Amino acid sequence: MKFKTLMLAAAAIVYAASAAAHTTISPRLSLAGAVEKYTIRVPTEGQVMTTSAELDVPDDVAIMNIATPSGWTYDLKRKDGRIVGIAFRMNIKAGEFAEFSFTARNPTDKDQVTWGLRQLFADGKVTDFTHGPEGIYPTAVVKFSKP
Repeated sequence: MKFKTLMLAAAAIVYAASAAAHTTISPRLSLAGAVEKYTIRVPTEGQVMTTSAELDVPDDVAIMNIATPSGWTYDLKRKDGRIVGIAFRMNIKAGEFAEFSFTARNPTDKDQVTWGLRQLFADGKVTDFTHGPEGIYPTAVVKFSKP
């Protein structure tokens, strides 16, 4: 009985650790209409190196500036003058992670937004951290409270 309980506890810890390691955006709670500093965390969980991360910017969110770690480059996708996507290029080895930040103005009339988050690997694999097998991952959603 103790062994079974111990195994279940160990499995829960491993599951929680792997779920927390996915590509994420933070904070997950902000103020409607506020200018917020967001951080994207990109870990390489497997054995294949990460080569880039892509961010789709939700409608009504205005990117104001972008900060990248040394060695990263990025390309912007624009539509009608607004930044609608950012592709960050980097090499993140297995077991390592990187973070980049940007500031954005939140929409004033929404309760939440969902960011597009994708991680691309050296073997050509792409992992979408927005839409999982059972719907939208909570790591891609930012909720807004009213000021």
